[in-house]
Amino acid sequence: MTMMIITVFLTVIAAVLAILVKNSQTGSGIFAPPEISGSRDVFPSAKVVNLTGASGPESIAFDPAGEGPYVGVSDGRILKWRGEPLGWSDFAHTSSNRQECVRPFAPELEHVCGRPLGLRFDKKTGDLYIADAYFGLLVVGPAGGLAKPLVTEAEGQPFRFTNDLDIDEQEDVIYFTDTSARFQRRQFLAAVLNVDKTGRFIKYDRSSKKATVLLQGLAFANGVALSKDRSFVLVVETTTCKILRLWLSGPNAGTHQVFAELPGFPDNIRRNSNGEFWVALHSKKGLFAKLSLTQTWFRDLVLRLPISPQRLHSLFTGGIPHATAIKLSESGKVLEVLEDKEGKTLRFISEVEEKDGKLWIGSVLVPFLGVYDL
Repeated sequence: MTMMIITVFLTVIAAVLAILVKNSQTGSGIFAPPEISGSRDVFPSAKVVNLTGASGPESIAFDPAGEGPYVGVSDGRILKWRGEPLGWSDFAHTSSNRQECVRPFAPELEHVCGRPLGLRFDKKTGDLYIADAYFGLLVVGPAGGLAKPLVTEAEGQPFRFTNDLDIDEQEDVIYFTDTSARFQRRQFLAAVLNVDKTGRFIKYDRSSKKATVLLQGLAFANGVALSKDRSFVLVVETTTCKILRLWLSGPNAGTHQVFAELPGFPDNIRRNSNGEFWVALHSKKGLFAKLSLTQTWFRDLVLRLPISPQRLHSLFTGGIPHATAIKLSESGKVLEVLEDKEGKTLRFISEVEEKDGKLWIGSVLVPFLGVYDL
């Protein structure tokens, strides 16, 4: 009887929360995504490049010849855009076991098919380096095909959720993140809601083939970006809505501090040719998210609600799919905020790559890329 009462109570709470979130979809409810001062709602005018038979272009990369973009998608492939007449073509994949990998979106098969997240080209060699959520750090040559694993553990601890990377070609090292030691990629929302702090930031030396942990105890270690002068590297900590700066040289070498605090949950971060940084926010931080992450009683309640992961995600993001990109200076100052406040064209963005006067915009959840002309 007690369990039945608890179940009924949780069901009622879930229904009330759902109603409150639905009311927030007008943009004015208590759980609605908050406004950001000075932002411009310009992304509804973005164009979209649809993916055929694929979904979730998390990361975006252009090869040394400027061709692409290349994107990693949910079924474990890396696709190459060849322009309007030719469309998308298969370039590479991270798993040799492709028999079951036929559905565009199948989270239950990610551990079989792979889930390529961060992508970066070595500008000298044309090799593509891949952070795959399940298979660690990999590389594939300019001709594509099956990627080769480079490293799957650091200091005796296997990677559980490899996420993003950047390359220092001069030092011959790769910086990358392992998001969590407890949760895998398909459990990303659980990792955030549980305020998991087992993420790591790691350096891989290509000559010695050694992986060294530089930072640990991170709350959802995510995007990575090296500064233009290579004096520091930035690491996204999604759950805390912060970006950390680790100094690589100079008087502060080896130390780190908060580089920026953001009004939402950052995913990947990418440097433009001026040395500034574009940060993609998966969503803004509304009241439901704040309560979930700061009030233990509320978080415990939320984690027990009898609702689907999709409904929980909707609650957490404020009920309105939206898109927010923030440009930061080399010192962490906010320079620009671009949005699609109502998700008319873009939503739940994961990366913003600036190239030739355009922003190429990825998302871990939708079957297309956004392109916004600056």
